[in-house]
Amino acid sequence: MDPVHRPMQRFGMTPETAPLHIVLERLDPARNMARYYVLSVEPTLFGDSALVRRWGRLGCQGRARSEFFDDPAAACVALDTWLA
Repeated sequence: MDPVHRPMQRFGMTPETAPLHIVLERLDPARNMARYYVLSVEPTLFGDSALVRRWGRLGCQGRARSEFFDDPAAACVALDTWLA
C-alpha cells in the first residue's frame, strides 16, 4: 500500500469506502500530544451519503460521529463547512 493510503488504513478506511477524506494529525512530543482528526464522505448501506468525523489519540480507536445526507453533494458541502 502506498504512503498516501496508509493513514486511511490506520483509521479503518479504504479508498473504496472513503472516496473523499481528509486526515489531520497533530504531533507535539514536548507536550506528549499525538492526535488525529479525519473527515470523510462515505456511502451508506442504503445508497445515501454520510459525513463521518473520527478523532482521538494516534494509535487508539478514538471516537466517531456520522451525519447522514440524501445527496453526496450535500455531504461534501457539510465537509467544506467543517473545514472552514
